[in-house]
Amino acid sequence: MERTLRNRVRAALVISLICTFASGSAAAQRYPDKPIRLVVGSAPGGGNDFVARVINARLSDLLGKQVIIDNRGGAGGLLATEIAAHAPADGYTLLQMFSNFAILPSLHAKLSFNVEKDFAPIVNVASTPLILVVHPGVQAQSVQELINLARAQKGELNFAAPGVGSLGHLAGELFKSMTKIEMSHVPYKGGGPAIAAVVGKEVHLYFSTVPAALTQVKAGRLRALGITSSRRSPAAPQVPTIAEQGLREFEVIGWFGILAPGRTPANVIKVLNDSVNKTIALPEIKERFAAEGVEPAGGTPAEFANQVRSDIKKWNVVAKQAGVKPGQK
Repeated sequence: MERTLRNRVRAALVISLICTFASGSAAAQRYPDKPIRLVVGSAPGGGNDFVARVINARLSDLLGKQVIIDNRGGAGGLLATEIAAHAPADGYTLLQMFSNFAILPSLHAKLSFNVEKDFAPIVNVASTPLILVVHPGVQAQSVQELINLARAQKGELNFAAPGVGSLGHLAGELFKSMTKIEMSHVPYKGGGPAIAAVVGKEVHLYFSTVPAALTQVKAGRLRALGITSSRRSPAAPQVPTIAEQGLREFEVIGWFGILAPGRTPANVIKVLNDSVNKTIALPEIKERFAAEGVEPAGGTPAEFANQVRSDIKKWNVVAKQAGVKPGQK
């Protein structure tokens, strides 16, 4: 009788596991069956926000459910990343981050998450160089003139960045290191506020994403001095690269990527990866990206994971050399 009872218990457990698996598989096959929250790690108006909004409508169409943008700027993307890290791993809370994501481990000795273990990379949506812009009142028409001005003023110049340890911040630190100049760093809660600060002459210059700055450059409210890639941007071909102006080793390329909480089912990741790749391949999306100096990236989750790992190593070196720490100015 005892053996019969044990057998019945085992059978019930097996049936329960089968039902749970079947239910989970069916739910995954129906994905998505409700709106998806996309936590964007920047304030409205920055390059990361621009990319999210360009793909939003068509991505929602392809998925069959609305993708709702939730801007969470501040702390170089840390606030948004924490939200996504602790969200359910069901594919209904995603994170879109700029390259700042790969810089976070270099800035914080203790994080409530691990950027590699607690996230599942989905796809690198797009890439962009940065563009060095100054307020028109700054007496510099080129990178070399800016360097000369900084040396003459001995630390009086300052530069904006969308948070301590952001890509814009580390680009500024790399520029300081390579040119042997002194500038003060002024952090803001996102690319939009940083751009506004330069336009309002609260700060002198900013290494901005191209989409966030180009409209202001075209309107004459900012002056572009250089592009941080090895070749000129098709969106602003008149702006020379910083490398061609003497700093040959200076190169900074940013990416905009989408990630999910770790342990998100592989088939959900595949649905999202396929949908984003199809979205950024659309001619209308490519056209809107190109107009703002952004290039569609795409690829597999594994390729994006490799990019993240590579950038973690690269920016860790720069952050340590500059002594960048949270709360620093």
